[in-house]
Amino acid sequence: MHTELNLPARRALRLAMGTAVSLSASFGLGLPLPFLAPVLALLLLATLNRPLSFKASVGLALVALLTTGIGLLLIPVLRYYPVSGVLMVGACLFLSFGYGLRGGNNLIVTFLVIGLTMISAAGVASFDLAAIVIGALVKALLLAVLVLALSHWLFPERQAAAPAAATGLARNDVASVAARATLIVLPTFLLALVDPSSYLPIILKAVSLGQQSTALCARNAARELIGSTLLGGLLAILFWCALSLFVHLWMFFLWMLLVGLVLARKLYRLSPTPFTPGFWLNSLITMIILLGQSVQDSLAGKDVYTAFAVRLSLFIAVALYACLMVNLLAPRRALATGGQGVT
Repeated sequence: MHTELNLPARRALRLAMGTAVSLSASFGLGLPLPFLAPVLALLLLATLNRPLSFKASVGLALVALLTTGIGLLLIPVLRYYPVSGVLMVGACLFLSFGYGLRGGNNLIVTFLVIGLTMISAAGVASFDLAAIVIGALVKALLLAVLVLALSHWLFPERQAAAPAAATGLARNDVASVAARATLIVLPTFLLALVDPSSYLPIILKAVSLGQQSTALCARNAARELIGSTLLGGLLAILFWCALSLFVHLWMFFLWMLLVGLVLARKLYRLSPTPFTPGFWLNSLITMIILLGQSVQDSLAGKDVYTAFAVRLSLFIAVALYACLMVNLLAPRRALATGGQGVT
């Protein structure tokens, strides 16, 4: 079967299968914050065209340890000196996004931003909540790495990966683009400080938008940021309706595989569209976060539809704000549009 598939088709199958496996396994195992594992698996599958070596896996584990440690260290500062703590988080976010824009690994940037925001915000409310978030992140990362290895075993690369394309970002523009990504994430971080249990998923969406915004020019911001959010919300609604026809973990896996295949075909240009790979990647991330939260609401006996409407409204508000920041802080030289590291 492998010899009959071209490279983009194999990558699309790998991404869809890996995302579906991680989603169903995460909910089947009852992991805390179960939407984290498929989001991390999706990012790993979209950015890596080979399984992680032992050395790379250890390095990723050390990065996760570093990010959680930074988040824990920020808790007392945020609790007793909130203004200074927020400024410190903002400065660290700026440095993290700047590192990514200068050619750093986007996965490391993602973990740094999650550690700086989600863990520290949870810890301000309760150290036990921070411990839950850390446990969820470690378990999700472990599952994502295992799924990455399984997916590459099923659909291995048959040729060398093409070198990554240049970002097209002038060195003088790095500061302004890193600043706008920081300003996109900070407001949701402040909301999470007020009510971590309600706004932690919004932080993950803001992190996704912040990284997406670094590859956008102002002209395409609305279509990319708002459009991907709306499409992700629509896909979550359709997925929920389809899943309601027959509620079972296997159907959860199969529907995710179908949706993943449809979007992966567009992401890898098997079905060309005017949208960038980043658009389709963030649409899928949005759908997973919204859908995962709705499933958790259903299991907890909450009003799923009201909670979904509120959550989607917040997502759209964050996307509108991100679009505003992109337009206000557009760099002097236009950025070349592109995806989030999809090759």
